[in-house]
Amino acid sequence: QVQLVEYGGGLVQAGGSLRLSCAASRSIFTFNAMSWYRQAPGKERELVARITSGGSTNYADSVKGRFTISRDSALHLQMNSLKPEDTAVYYCNGEDVMRENYWGQGTQVTVSS
Repeated sequence: QVQLVEYGGGLVQAGGSLRLSCAASRSIFTFNAMSWYRQAPGKERELVARITSGGSTNYADSVKGRFTISRDSALHLQMNSLKPEDTAVYYCNGEDVMRENYWGQGTQVTVSS
């Protein structure tokens, strides 16, 4: 079973920054695409940012200009100018060549006002 593990979440004040990372049990370059999702209580899980194996990225409108997805040996999400509405559990997702999706356990991000 492919394992993804997120880390870097925590508590931050509004306007602050956090950097999330996601490590995989195999090279992230074996995934066709990797994404960050988030889910707040009472809300559906939503796509935050996505990066393809070719380096193309896309972002939810709510985070454009504030969040940056990137990869090296791991997947990262740099989150700047955080807002209370960014509070959620953030999940790493990987899509492999067989179109199977793998999920991390999630990491909590809490932004205080």
